[in-house]
Amino acid sequence: MADSAPPPTNKWVVALTVILPTFLEVMDTSVVNVSLPHMQGTLSAGVDEVTWVLTSYLVANAIIIPITGWLAGIFGRKRYLIFSIALFTLSSLACGAAPSLEFLVLGRILQGLGGGGLQPLSQAILLETFPQKEHGMAMAVFGMGVVLAPILGPVVGGWITDNWAWRWVFYINLPVGFLAVAMAAFLIHDPPYIRRARIHIDSWGLFLITVGLGCLQIVLDKGEREDWFASEFIVMMSIIAVVALILFVIVELRVEHPVVNLRVFKDRTFAVGNLMMFMGFFCLFGSFVLLPLYAQTLMGYTAMWAGLVLGPGGIASLFIMPIGGILMKRGAKPRHLLALGLLTMAFSLWLMSGLNLDADFSSIALPRFLQGFGLGLFFVPLAASTYVNIPREQMGNASGIFNLLRNLGGSFGVAVATTLLSQRSQLHQTFLTERVTPYSPSLREYGQHLLQLMPGFDLSGPGSTRALAGIYREVLRQANMLAFNDIFWLFAWLTAILVPMTFLMKRPKGTIGLTAVH
Repeated sequence: MADSAPPPTNKWVVALTVILPTFLEVMDTSVVNVSLPHMQGTLSAGVDEVTWVLTSYLVANAIIIPITGWLAGIFGRKRYLIFSIALFTLSSLACGAAPSLEFLVLGRILQGLGGGGLQPLSQAILLETFPQKEHGMAMAVFGMGVVLAPILGPVVGGWITDNWAWRWVFYINLPVGFLAVAMAAFLIHDPPYIRRARIHIDSWGLFLITVGLGCLQIVLDKGEREDWFASEFIVMMSIIAVVALILFVIVELRVEHPVVNLRVFKDRTFAVGNLMMFMGFFCLFGSFVLLPLYAQTLMGYTAMWAGLVLGPGGIASLFIMPIGGILMKRGAKPRHLLALGLLTMAFSLWLMSGLNLDADFSSIALPRFLQGFGLGLFFVPLAASTYVNIPREQMGNASGIFNLLRNLGGSFGVAVATTLLSQRSQLHQTFLTERVTPYSPSLREYGQHLLQLMPGFDLSGPGSTRALAGIYREVLRQANMLAFNDIFWLFAWLTAILVPMTFLMKRPKGTIGLTAVH
């Protein structure tokens, strides 16, 4: 039963309590990536098998996030929060001690089930703990956790794996997890309006969302490796996902006690905010994947340095997010900050579309810095504005939907980016090779350059095989570079298109809104 009069607790202590485990949970979506080859060797697993270490976690995460509000209503928010942290922590211990791949995948499923609820729970708790005029600051604190964590994940994971062992990627969660459980037990209290609801199990809703989101996440995570719809497995998973999710929407709009209340989308501001969050993170996470790939495959960066390419953007976000919260507290209109953030992000992606094979570290880091700056002005006002007309009783449900669409946007962005990279590279390679002939002026000019470096070089001579192979490798590099440019250009325009949508977000509806952020 919720407390009728919870004792006052310092808002910053509460923020630390919920952000600590949430930061670890979000970071675990990316921290394992660089450790997969080491796990593969230790556990004697194939490449396709070991990727289930990632997929299983993402699937479990996607299933839990939208039903977090329902679970919190059944068990009580505080109890469910403590249970989630404890399950995430104990399953981290199991993952680190895993003797086999099967045991590790099981541990990752439990870890995803435990961690999935932390994002919407922490967001809802922060919005209720901070005063109305400081909701922008609350979302800045939340954003610093969920945005920086996936950026730091590969860097932290690479350093731990290189200097200790891959098992410590999971063990580092233990001390913070146990501390967070203790802090939540003493410092978190259910608000008066939350009462343990009578259990109304929407069995069809639970079944359909589990099957639909589970299959969808598998498609997004494994589609590129399976050649998408050339694979019968991907086709089958896609059909099941589409049918299950369509039926889920129909069922949830008809049942009296839905596991996910989709009626909140009747509020235009909430609907527009979720669409902008989906598309914003679609472009953001797509670029997060592309930039390190560009640095490693074309520029010869190590995994550590490729991770550090993302660093300037993380630093910029870290500083600008609290500034955005302060500006909103002092009366700045969120839609103006939001538009500025989107324009800055679009400009940074446009700069990335102009990168080439001669770029130095600063040329790559500058667009990332600007992107991080824009992200801080995008995430904070959008997260605060989206909920303005959502009643407190629906906050857990609404935050679950919001965080689900943010995660799905990132997953779709990564899938589209990697697919387009492969397709555009092949297209540019076809056009470039058509012009690489013995009669091509550019090739003859390149041959003259090689002749100066290699006396006696002849494209038609017996020793030309190695030189021609080198020319072909250069053609591939140029084709890949053009593909990166194309996708960054596309993401820039998709981000810029979101700017007019900021004016579709309505003002709060009087006393119904949580905070007058406009």
